[in-house]
Amino acid sequence: MSGGEKIGEGDALLIVDVQNDFCPGGALPIAGGDAILARVNALIDEASGAGALVGASRDWHPANHPSFSAQGGPWPRHCVQREKGAAFHDDLKLPSSAMIVTKGDRLDSDQYSAFDRTGLAEELRRRKVKRVWVCGLALDVCVRATALDSVAAGFPTFLVTCASAPVTAEGGAAALAELARAGVQLVD
Repeated sequence: MSGGEKIGEGDALLIVDVQNDFCPGGALPIAGGDAILARVNALIDEASGAGALVGASRDWHPANHPSFSAQGGPWPRHCVQREKGAAFHDDLKLPSSAMIVTKGDRLDSDQYSAFDRTGLAEELRRRKVKRVWVCGLALDVCVRATALDSVAAGFPTFLVTCASAPVTAEGGAAALAELARAGVQLVD
């Protein structure tokens, strides 16, 4: 990693929403969404080798989720529970011990952050996590929200830029600027 920082024991690596529907061919594809997989898998290996916790969030929407355009929301139908689009990408090499964080399953609102009413902050504290590393999809939506909430929960937070992809280049640039202002450390 640039900046001399490395994932270590007592850290958590949070992989945000690397699911089929957010990759090319999916219902809500992010250009290059699958191109980050080699780097994400290298981070998983690094984290596992260092004794860090590996976690992955997933959108896990009911079929009539309020974020879907058919229900008046801003997004097309995506990541519907137990459908292929909601599965983690086949090339994502999550260890069997990975902590899975389910979000977006509420019918009263959407949840962009892996910390939003999931109990994640409490679970990380219970596991004595000291620092959080974030990567995944999409940089300017759920990765952004997760990193902001991680800092707000009091965790020193690192965003691995080369293992994240935005919906748009402009949105990605704006998200990186906002995250840096909020105290998230950007690493490559």
